[in-house]
This record gives sequence, C-alpha cells and structure tokens, in this order.
Amino acid sequence: MSTNTPENRSNRKLLISGLLVVLISINGILIYMNYQKAEKTEEQAEIIKVKDVELENQIKIYEALKADFERQSQELSAMGLANDSLEAQIATINSDLQELRGFRKRSYSLADQRRFRDRASAFEKQLQEKDQEIARLKEDNEVLFTENTDLKTTQTRLSDSLTTMRSTNAELNQQVRLASRLETQRINVNIINQRGKEKDDADNEYRAKQVDKIRIDFKLAKNDVAKQEPKTVYMRMIEPDGAALYNLTTGSGMFQIDGEDMYYTAKRDFVFDNTQQELSFTYNKNAEYKKGQHTVELYTDGFLIGKTTFVLK
Repeated sequence: MSTNTPENRSNRKLLISGLLVVLISINGILIYMNYQKAEKTEEQAEIIKVKDVELENQIKIYEALKADFERQSQELSAMGLANDSLEAQIATINSDLQELRGFRKRSYSLADQRRFRDRASAFEKQLQEKDQEIARLKEDNEVLFTENTDLKTTQTRLSDSLTTMRSTNAELNQQVRLASRLETQRINVNIINQRGKEKDDADNEYRAKQVDKIRIDFKLAKNDVAKQEPKTVYMRMIEPDGAALYNLTTGSGMFQIDGEDMYYTAKRDFVFDNTQQELSFTYNKNAEYKKGQHTVELYTDGFLIGKTTFVLK
C-alpha cells in the first residue's frame, strides 16, 4: 500500500508539469507548421498569379507585334514591293502565340518566360529595323514620285509645245499652200468648126451645129510663192445638165479635190516657170454637143484656178 507522502506528491506534480510542457510544445509546433503551410500555399498562389499575369502580358506583346508586322506588310504592298520575309515573320509569331495560349492549361515556367521575352525582344528589334527601312523606301518613293511628276509635267509641256508647233506649222503650210495657189488671168473659149476654122465670140455664144471642137486658152498669173516645178492642170467641161464630159478614149479620168473624187474631161502636164505662160486645151467630143450653158473649170494642185462659161444655141 503506497503512501501519499510529500515526496510522492511532489513527483506527481513534476510529471504533470512536464507533460503539460510537452503538450504545449507539440501544440506550438503544430500551430507553427500549419502557419508555415498556409504561408507557403499563399506564396504558391501568388507565384501562380504572377505567372498568369506575365503570360497574359506576353500574349498581348505578341499580339501587338503581329499587328505591327501586318501593318508593315500592308505598307510594302501599297508600294508594290514584295513582303515574303514579313509573311514568314507573321507566321512565326502566330506559331508563338499558339504556344503561349497553350500555357493557360499547363505550367508556364521561368525558362519559358525568359525564352519568349528574348524572342519578343528580337522581334521588336526586327520591327524597328523594318520600320526604318520602310521609312527610307517611302522617302525614296516620294522623291521618285516628285521626279516622275516633274518629268510628266515636262513631257506634257513638251507635248503641248510640239502640238502647238505642229498646229502652227500646219497653219503656215496651209497659208503657204493657199499663197502658192495658181490663178488664171483670163480664159477664152473658141469653137472650131468641121472645116477647122476657129470662131471667137465676145459673148461666148455659139451655134451647137457649128461646133466640132472646142478650144480653151488661158493665161497663168505670176506667183512668186508657188514652186517652179512640173504640175498638172485638169479641165472639167460641164454640160447644161450638170454632168462633166467624160470619155476615157479622149483622156478623161478622175482626180481628188478636198478628199472627194471628181471626173475631169482632159488634163495636161506643164512646168510652171512663173512667166505668165499661156496654156490651152482642144477638146473633141466626137458627138453632138448639147444646147445650153456649158461651164469650164480649171484645177491645179487641188485648187480651182479659173472658171468661165459659154453657151451653145
């Protein structure tokens, strides 16, 4: 039977105190470990949050890079320049964007962050260099555009001057052509009967039955502008019905006046020498002449140079 001695009571107190100390220590350790665990969890959550923010920022940087490279591609296309290298850059950035967006579902490590930051820096450097190149190209294009505009303006002025010169030359040529037109000083119409005798009437009126041939004499006026050269004079004898006498067997044919075809009755060649030379036609119809007023027209170098009429009764 144990005795409840003072010594035993003292030992029990010491044991209880020791147990309490141990329990308190264990509890403190557990509280500290729980605190550490919670702190670590919060730290990991913060790290994950920071990584997510970094990832989204990196995605935005790549999207901005893509937009800038697409802008450069459009600017080069607008200048008509090839942009294959930029298209390759855009394809690479699209591939990187796809990889970055994939990290939303898996771990985005520090190594990944460094890798994409370095790649983004390289892209930004390339972007800056390409912007400088495009700026130089734009300046060159502006210079070329200005030079081309000046050249076109000069060409337009030269073309206008040439047109004006041609117009002036054409006007001068026309004036010279008009000034060099020959003219007749007089035209006489005589008839030749079947016996070969000529008859001249001041009124140019003759009996149709007496006419075998018709002789037309004319004198050319002086013209110092006209070239002294071989020429051809065409004679049209127009009957009362308005038709020109025309017979291939007697030398008739066709010529042009102001772009229109006209029949001539006879023609002859001569050399104009500006001496008021006299020329003549003798025409034989080889048929009876119509009664009424006949008209004689003379043409040289495309101009009517003389005209007269006579009447057959």
